[in-house]
Amino acid sequence: MVERFFSTKQMELQDSNKSNHIMLLSGPPSCGKTSLLFQFAFNSAVLNNSGNVVFICNKRRLETKPPFLSQGIDPASEVFQRIQMKYLEDDEGIKKYFAAFHLHKTFPIAVVVDDFGEYFNDRNCQERYGNARGRDIAMVRTLALFRDAVTHANERLKSGGACKLLLSDTHLGDSPRLLFIYKRWIPCIFTVKGEGSASYLLESSSSASSGSKKRVAKYSIALQYLVLEELIEEFDS
Repeated sequence: MVERFFSTKQMELQDSNKSNHIMLLSGPPSCGKTSLLFQFAFNSAVLNNSGNVVFICNKRRLETKPPFLSQGIDPASEVFQRIQMKYLEDDEGIKKYFAAFHLHKTFPIAVVVDDFGEYFNDRNCQERYGNARGRDIAMVRTLALFRDAVTHANERLKSGGACKLLLSDTHLGDSPRLLFIYKRWIPCIFTVKGEGSASYLLESSSSASSGSKKRVAKYSIALQYLVLEELIEEFDS
């Protein structure tokens, strides 16, 4: 499913695992995560020519580091009209949005949350819960709310489509810092790691049988474009 983050043929974008309604994209700083998210949002709108996508982000951070799309995408495309930008400042704003999610008359086909972890301020969360691990508690409660909201939407949609939720987070090292929390609530986790001086590898760590093939995407950000350099097939260990 790594193809969903790049501009490829529509037949290659079909989601082979429709049960993974909640996903996480985690990678190091400045690896193009926002660009990958925005391309995912664009592709989702392309695949469903009548559905909307909600892109949740912090306006200041987005303006500081705007996303780059794949070369050849028309900036005037009507698809962009179906990507609704929603600017939120903190975790309270996110919780309010998802607490009212069941009130939607028409559910979006995808909701994307950029820099999920950045919405949770350590000091505020500690004061709110009176606990040194207040940030972890706040994130767990929000993830539980996410799952309830998406589950409700997909129960309503049934055979009429699906609503997916994609979050991004930043990590240092080889894996998400809060992997033990994310694995409890998110069935499909994509991770990015550096490959050389200017390239990155994107792969999925969703549960697959040992020995099965998986695709790894090698990409870069070049001349203000998101560039898919190569799709590599590997055997899952």
